[in-house]
Amino acid sequence: SSRGGPWLPGLLVRLLLWGSPGARASYLRRSSSCTAIPRGMALCYDIGYSEMRIPNLLEHETMPEVIQQSSSWLPLLARECHPDARIFLCSLFAPICLDRLIYPCRSLCETVKRSCAPVMACYGYPWPEILNCDKFPADHELCISAVSTDESSSSRRMPRASCKDCELEEASTAREILENLCANDFALFPPPAVKIRILRKNTTTTISDFDLDPSRVEVLKHGPLLRTEIPGRLQQWLDIDATCAHNIMRGTHAGVFVVSGEVQSDKVVVNKAYAWQKKNRNLHQAVRRWKHHRCPDQAG
Repeated sequence: SSRGGPWLPGLLVRLLLWGSPGARASYLRRSSSCTAIPRGMALCYDIGYSEMRIPNLLEHETMPEVIQQSSSWLPLLARECHPDARIFLCSLFAPICLDRLIYPCRSLCETVKRSCAPVMACYGYPWPEILNCDKFPADHELCISAVSTDESSSSRRMPRASCKDCELEEASTAREILENLCANDFALFPPPAVKIRILRKNTTTTISDFDLDPSRVEVLKHGPLLRTEIPGRLQQWLDIDATCAHNIMRGTHAGVFVVSGEVQSDKVVVNKAYAWQKKNRNLHQAVRRWKHHRCPDQAG
C-alpha cells in the first residue's frame, strides 16, 4: 500500500533469516546514525517505519540534502509507474534504521526501472547512474525484494508511458468538437440512454484501477478497429494509462465522458475527453449533429 505497512513485517522476517551484509554496508552502518524521518520528506514520511539512517545509501549527508534530492522523484510517483517505486526509492533515500544496512534487490530495481524509465524518458530524463541496477545485490543475498509478487496478473495492468498527458477538454463549439472527432480514429458517445461511465475502484495498492461497463458503450466511429473491439481496448487504456485517467476524473470517483482517440500498434490512446453534463450544450449539439455530419475525408 502507499503507507508501506504490509511489506515491513515480511522484510523483518527476511532480515532474521538471511546472512550478514558485506564490508561496505558494515562501514556505512558504523558511519551513519539514526534519525526520525521528517514530515518535510514527502517521499518517505509515513511509509511504514519512522527512523532512517543518515548518511543514506546514496551518500547524502544532511537532511536538507536528502529532502531536496528525494523531492525530485515525487512527480514520478504521481505517474504511478510501478507500485513498488516508492519502496525502492525509500530503501535508498531513507534506509530503515536496523542493526544492519539493507539494499534493494537487483530484481526490484530492474522491475521498477522497466516500468518507470520510459515515463522518465517522456520528459527527457534518463535512468540515473546512481540507480544502476547492477550495483544492487542479487535476490539470494540480503536485500529488499519486490512487494508486488503476482507478476502474472499485475504485469498486464502495469501503467506504461504514453508521453502525452491528456486532459479534460472544454466543449468550446460544436463545430470544433466535430472537427476533433473527424481527426481521430474512434469516437465513443454517451447518448441519453447509453452512457460511458468510468469508475475508480477501491484498491489497497498505489495503482488506481478504473472500470467501465462495456454494455453501456456506444461506438459512433471505430476506425481500423471492429466495433466489438472498442470496449476491451478502452478498458486496456484505463488499465495502463493511470495519469490520463486521473486527469480526466479530476478527483471524482465516477463520471460520464465523451472520448475519442487513435489506434497505436496494439493499443488505443485517448486524445480528447469531454465531461457529459447538461450544461455542455455544445457537446450535446455535436452529438446530435454527428449522425449526419460528413468529415472532410468523406466529402464527395
